[in-house]
Amino acid sequence: MRSAILAFTAGAAWLQTRPALPEPTSLAACLATAIIVCVILRGLPRKLIAGVLLGACWAALLAQSALSDALPLADEGREIAVTGVVASLPHRFDGGVRFQFNVAHVDTPGATVPANIILSWYSATAADPAFVRPGERWRLVVRLQRPHGNANPDGFDYEAWLLEQGVRATGYVRPAGARNARLAAWTPNAGYAVERARGWLRGRILAVLDGKPYAGVIVALVIGDQRGIDQASWDVFNRTGISHLVSISGLHITMLAGLAAWATSWLWRRSLFTGANLPLHLPAQKAAALAGALVALLYVLLAGFGVPAQRTFYMLAVVALALWCGRITSMSHVLCLALGVAVLRDPWAMLWPGFWLSFGAVAAILYACSGRLDVPTRGWRAGLVVAARTQWAVTLGLAPLTLLLFGQVSLVSPLANAVAIPVISLFVTPLALAGSVLPSPLADLVLGSAHLAIVVLVWPLTWLATPALAVWTAPAPAPWILVLALAGTAWMLAPRGWPQRWAGLAAWTPLLTQIPAAPAAGRFDITAFDVGQGMALLVETQHHRLLYDTGPLYAPGASGATRVILPYLRGRGIGRLDALVISHSDLDHVGGAEAVLQTVRVGQLISSLPDGHRLLGKATHPARCSAGQAWHWDGVRFEMLAPDGASYANPRLKSNARSCVLRISAGGKAILLAGDIEAAQEAALLDTDADRLRADVLLAPHHGSGTSSSAAFLQAVAPTVGIFQVGHRNRYRHPQKLVYARYGAMGIERIRTDERGAVTLTFGPGLDVTTYRATHARYWYGR
Repeated sequence: MRSAILAFTAGAAWLQTRPALPEPTSLAACLATAIIVCVILRGLPRKLIAGVLLGACWAALLAQSALSDALPLADEGREIAVTGVVASLPHRFDGGVRFQFNVAHVDTPGATVPANIILSWYSATAADPAFVRPGERWRLVVRLQRPHGNANPDGFDYEAWLLEQGVRATGYVRPAGARNARLAAWTPNAGYAVERARGWLRGRILAVLDGKPYAGVIVALVIGDQRGIDQASWDVFNRTGISHLVSISGLHITMLAGLAAWATSWLWRRSLFTGANLPLHLPAQKAAALAGALVALLYVLLAGFGVPAQRTFYMLAVVALALWCGRITSMSHVLCLALGVAVLRDPWAMLWPGFWLSFGAVAAILYACSGRLDVPTRGWRAGLVVAARTQWAVTLGLAPLTLLLFGQVSLVSPLANAVAIPVISLFVTPLALAGSVLPSPLADLVLGSAHLAIVVLVWPLTWLATPALAVWTAPAPAPWILVLALAGTAWMLAPRGWPQRWAGLAAWTPLLTQIPAAPAAGRFDITAFDVGQGMALLVETQHHRLLYDTGPLYAPGASGATRVILPYLRGRGIGRLDALVISHSDLDHVGGAEAVLQTVRVGQLISSLPDGHRLLGKATHPARCSAGQAWHWDGVRFEMLAPDGASYANPRLKSNARSCVLRISAGGKAILLAGDIEAAQEAALLDTDADRLRADVLLAPHHGSGTSSSAAFLQAVAPTVGIFQVGHRNRYRHPQKLVYARYGAMGIERIRTDERGAVTLTFGPGLDVTTYRATHARYWYGR
């Protein structure tokens, strides 16, 4: 059974790497082959082959069903009236609210809308917590688009997440006056009831802890909603390796289920004294197992049914079922059954780190500890020994996987978890759960105590997270390095008596000695990120790296840096930038700069930012960009062509006009990064530097606006490739149709990041151009 489940999982995982779904005839052939294999073969080969085929077919059938509910292209951007129900816990942000909406009826004739959509409502009224609640029935006028997200290496795949959630369109509510109306305050449905309960609990907690810095942590522990935790707190939790505790984790669910089972068993056994004689009707052990499973289910529902919570519930349910049936089952069988149910229910779950870390942690504990613990003492000393060995198994067992998924491993994690696990699991979580349902003033006292415990806990965690050596950063390992490291890990965690267990560390040598890949001397690489409506490019030479702009600010704590640039740098094992160039002060270029300066060591900040700008005080060596600046790195020449010194003295100039224009060249190949200059600045460059404008690649000035990319300027640059860093369906309509056509008429290859994702340019003897959506094609992209 275990091998069949693992094979089924492998088949479903394989499908998630495909650029297109198999045709119906191919699916039928696959199913027929699986049946034939089951009839002809015996033993392990039958389980493996049939499992892989059935896993791939099952995942493909679910994917076909999910993708079939699509928004027609003709209905994108069209005003459509719909009637439906608020289906999720609303997420409020500055100036609005976002929620999932189940469409019951499309009121606009001829329009087609998917059954499940996500809407943003930009309104001060909508931001009121009492305005939109789960289970309410509304008639809304909306404007929708098909699923779209930024596509970057090591970035979050928003389109895959939407597919997993069953969401096939996103959009916003139009200001339509009385046409937007609440039709009913409640729609009977079990799912809506759960979401309404989650909203009620969140409201109570936030009302009691109003203004408290870690109220979001309490909310996360009670209902699994982590959106209220600020980025600074996440930085501390991630660097200390305790982020798994700041949610409804498997440890918390098991603890609560165990407590419920113990209480039920205690009361059940003593019912004889009340005359109920309950143990005569049902053994106390079975009653306890049922109670534990039911409490776990309720807690998992409150958590939003995330993967770690699912895994824990499925394992507890299997154990309870085995106990009821009088069967003895091994923990490896329990884990595999939980894995099979999770993949059967949600084959997209394996796309997320939580899936692998959750099952990987339990597998590491079972391998290292199950049936192998030899604890010579009893009592609290025995508990400490078991806890230490368990933490050792998890830390060591997940290190290669964590490096693959996040590009970093917390070196202080064992110490931080030794402190945080008992505080959060045994003290904070029970108090948070109790305080969320207790009446006032008891709720104030209990929730206040839980919050105070977190405040006290964060102090040593912050101290642990501060040193640079708290986290080890390295490039994501290649497949062969990962396999070798996992084999060495298994050797080190082998049972006592296994020969030379320490020798397993030798298999980690390639993992520990990795260095970030870099171009050869005299060459350079550039990655133009897909950050939406903004600019951000990473320039790499043999020993140096420069970041040109940092993308836009999406929301407080969320920017092109936090969502795109920094995950990429971690995945590459890059912890230092020799220079950060901020072309100008517009928010779509400078939005992620603060996050970069706080997270990555930056040698020098070069910008056209005005005097007194807050970023200048955060940089170690700030300097102005100015025409005439030039330097060489590893045989690559960097030249600043604009702005000139006089532009800084002209207060009437817009920030666009002061954009830092950077030309990078080596081996006869060049790229021109023109920021947001407009026609006047292009003309000035033609007057002063026309002979130096020639470049093979041009970053389209001002994202291809109608005020830039003049014909004379394009003729002087004469690029073969033009890159447009633009947002999908952006409100500025960049690139302008006339400008975009101008590039095409001049024979310039046009690459839009909103259509093709991040762009990688390799400058050597030739020019090699690749795009992320082409090299990482997936069936859900639909392009």
